[in-house]
Amino acid sequence: MNVAQTIINGLALGALYALVAVGLALVFGVLRLINFAQGELITAGAYSLNLTSNLPLAVSIVICFVVCVVLSVAIERIAFRPLRGAAPATTLVATFAVAFALEAVWLIAFGTNGKPADLLSTVNQIAIHGSLNLRWITIIELGAGVLLLGGTALILGRTQIGLQMRAAAADFRTARLLGVRANAVISFAFVIAGLMAAVVALLFTVQQPLVTPTFGLSITIIALVGAVVGGVDRLWSATAGGFAIGFATSVLNDVLPSSQQKYQTAWVFLLVIVLLLLRPGGLFAPLRRATVERV
Repeated sequence: MNVAQTIINGLALGALYALVAVGLALVFGVLRLINFAQGELITAGAYSLNLTSNLPLAVSIVICFVVCVVLSVAIERIAFRPLRGAAPATTLVATFAVAFALEAVWLIAFGTNGKPADLLSTVNQIAIHGSLNLRWITIIELGAGVLLLGGTALILGRTQIGLQMRAAAADFRTARLLGVRANAVISFAFVIAGLMAAVVALLFTVQQPLVTPTFGLSITIIALVGAVVGGVDRLWSATAGGFAIGFATSVLNDVLPSSQQKYQTAWVFLLVIVLLLLRPGGLFAPLRRATVERV
């Protein structure tokens, strides 16, 4: 096993999971809601790349971003806003309903057969040969992860809307009493989630160019696991959890023999179960936290 190669691949895969985890964590921060429909945003972006494959690349990418952002905001406005203030179980069921409804739409519209979305297939070629074989997509994933995660941190720390989002995440009711505009903050969180989904759709279709109705579901489930491992109630720890789960997946991919590769996901979940038994609050939860909320 090439340790350096494994580390680089793990960081690149972790960056992809971290981008999904950021979208999940932002929505959870302001609404205390796990948005399972995040995967459907990724699928929608991937299908838009398929439908616009005959257009110039720049136009196709712009359409992908527009589709993901508009659909994300529409989901919040139509499905989640009317349920604001409802019991957590009700909103959780609503996220499942939205996710399965959109999956049914993709199934009816596009069928079970995969649709090609290989607009950026050229970046899957090897950029650096030698002891380390780096593909362009690996470099792009690392760069995109650093830029987008750093940009999100700047927005949350240096802008007015970012400060309002942080206040809402700390105590939503008190933040509203102090003048935080709830609708604007929540809508902005869904806009960022849509932007993250579009970037993930672009990068993920390079590695898996065949889009199916469950295209975004698998990566969202793994990213959610990473966010929980890190601590979904804190943005930085959820992001770190995404990197951790990507790194673990990359290591297992290299360590497991070929006959065991099909059990890779099961091994990842086994590691997660053991970790959460040892640290229920998450891998990066403060050590002084004595109790955690169990759901």
